[in-house]
Amino acid sequence: MKILLALDKFKGSLSAAEAADALAAGLGTGPVGRHVECRVLPLADGGDGSIEAALAAGFRPLPAHVRGPDGSPAITTLAFNGSAAVVEVATTSGLQMLAPGTLAPLSSSSDGFGQGIATALGHGPKQVVLALGGSATTDGGAGMLSSLGMCFFDESGRSFVPSGGTLKNIAYLEASGVLPLAGIDLVAANDVQNPLLGPDGAAAVYGPQKGATAQDVQLLEAGLAHLVRKLDEAGLPGSACALAPGAGSAGGIGFAAMLLGARMVSGADFFLDLLGFETALADCDLVITGEGKLDTQTLAGKLPVVVARRAAPVPVVAVVGHNALGVDSLPENRISAIHSLSSMTALDSSSDAELSAALLTELGKQISATLTPRKDSIHS
Repeated sequence: MKILLALDKFKGSLSAAEAADALAAGLGTGPVGRHVECRVLPLADGGDGSIEAALAAGFRPLPAHVRGPDGSPAITTLAFNGSAAVVEVATTSGLQMLAPGTLAPLSSSSDGFGQGIATALGHGPKQVVLALGGSATTDGGAGMLSSLGMCFFDESGRSFVPSGGTLKNIAYLEASGVLPLAGIDLVAANDVQNPLLGPDGAAAVYGPQKGATAQDVQLLEAGLAHLVRKLDEAGLPGSACALAPGAGSAGGIGFAAMLLGARMVSGADFFLDLLGFETALADCDLVITGEGKLDTQTLAGKLPVVVARRAAPVPVVAVVGHNALGVDSLPENRISAIHSLSSMTALDSSSDAELSAALLTELGKQISATLTPRKDSIHS
């Protein structure tokens, strides 16, 4: 019996590969373990973990020196396979790069993400994939644009790299020095549909998650609107891009990416294509997918639902850290059973890698007990 383990990360505890390996260990030692062949395909949807998934799929690591969201120097990793490069917000300008307990809603910048893109461009890719999840900043992507050659000036004519809190200081900008992108397929992988501005925009919806107070949100919103006006004045399509679905992703980095000509795509679907899901699915009898938390956002098009749709007619089971939906299956989404780690213990496994791995292994054994091997896989 061939089983495809196509999981996303269990955020806070296990990478997608670690989660799949722990589950495979249980499946292999369960009641029908000797009849089970596990095929592991770590996945991502454009959020943090996208680089890890690309590397597991055969991309090679490419180091890059960047400034983190608080300006601290860091060495991060990009993924490259000769024709495509993946650059991740989470590991260039992400919340995970800040010191524990530290947030910087007004002073953080996305310029490290721009530096990562510039490094990738230096290796001559035909396609650059921008994985937009996990941002620490709400700067409208101005920091990213600055690292790619756009110059921002204050009233005194001094150039500076904007952060969310200093967008209001932009007096004018110069875009003629932006790195050439002609002939490069720039792809923004994202599952957020929010515009840049307004009650559903980057500041109002996601600013508080990055530490912004109600007053901070007002300042960030005003700064983003000011950035749009200054781009319009420079002859760039600021207003048009600000209204586009997905412009509010990653604190407005989606907006800046579209200014550069990026096409916005579903992160889950795109990464399934990039990482070879259909090839991995071939000849499989069952798919097990999952992520750290199953909730209403999952139903809006997150990875487990997309995997289930793409796997048809192969049956699909989900394993998750926590199931906030309160149901044990999603037949309308082709998920026949949902197993959660939180139902197996009174302890919190969400930040405990060792406990999560042990529970996934035990869960693998339990799932194994429900399987009926194919006749051609039974041998003495």
